[in-house]
Amino acid sequence: MLGSVYTLYVSQCSCPGRENFVHLCNPHLEKMKEDILYHFALGTGTHDFPALFGDVKFVCVGGSPSRMKAFITYIAEELGLGSPGHDYPNICAGTDRYTMYKVGPVLSVSHGMGIPSISIMLHELIKLLYHAKCSNITIIRIGTSGGIGLEPGSVVITRQSVDATFKPQLEQVILGKTVVRSTNLDEQLAKELMQCSKEMGQFNTVIGNTMCTLDFYEGQGRLDGAICLYSEEEKMQYLKEAYDSGIRNIEMESSVFAAMCNFSGIKAAVVCVTLLNRLEGDQISSSHDVLAEYQERPQKLVGYFIKKSLGKV
Repeated sequence: MLGSVYTLYVSQCSCPGRENFVHLCNPHLEKMKEDILYHFALGTGTHDFPALFGDVKFVCVGGSPSRMKAFITYIAEELGLGSPGHDYPNICAGTDRYTMYKVGPVLSVSHGMGIPSISIMLHELIKLLYHAKCSNITIIRIGTSGGIGLEPGSVVITRQSVDATFKPQLEQVILGKTVVRSTNLDEQLAKELMQCSKEMGQFNTVIGNTMCTLDFYEGQGRLDGAICLYSEEEKMQYLKEAYDSGIRNIEMESSVFAAMCNFSGIKAAVVCVTLLNRLEGDQISSSHDVLAEYQERPQKLVGYFIKKSLGKV
């Protein structure tokens, strides 16, 4: 019956796929003569995906368009593939939904804010990588978050993405039924990133669980939103329970990111810097310059990882 709640536990795609290649869990796509990636302003009938993207090995995604442009400029210089002052074109210039930049084997894509926005982007990104016949792909989300029990500026590499009840799952209603999917991330990739941070020795980095919420205010237990019907004591109890369960930061995209990458056979990681310690307050009060430096930390770590993977360290 429509509207009834059914829970389907799905941890991985049952569709056939080639090892190390991106695979799609949608048999209907095989019947389509052309696949239009509407929110990227790209399509298989108008663009040669293997020629444009076939050499991609690393995809970095983040919420802010300007941050992802800054990342592609940074990684181009780190890999010796760019020149100072070079302006990289936005591949998705035909739309104002997302931005996309490429240099060598690295693709940098913005995803906006929240689960719905990154979900739309990921559907089209995964199809793009499939149509381009990409293999051995690593996708890393870089971003900002609120920390729990960590000094501002600490970087969290996500072990598991958990929901607001601390469960490692994503719930989504599909055709009136509640589908539950796993939100585990690649354990070996997390360890490799942690090792990179140790080798860099530039900032505090931890591996911990990340809580993914549906909004920024009530969903994260803030006291400063337009609506708040709980006490400060209740908020603190909740955040301390989160810390005790292994959660070290809070953001709004990691659960669907983990779930969709699992389904597509893609190694994935989430690397976020903390802008504040939520046990000490709700509002971000650090100066612009300090926040700008914090936001560079995930891209530095991921940049080092990419260089090391390519034998350039």
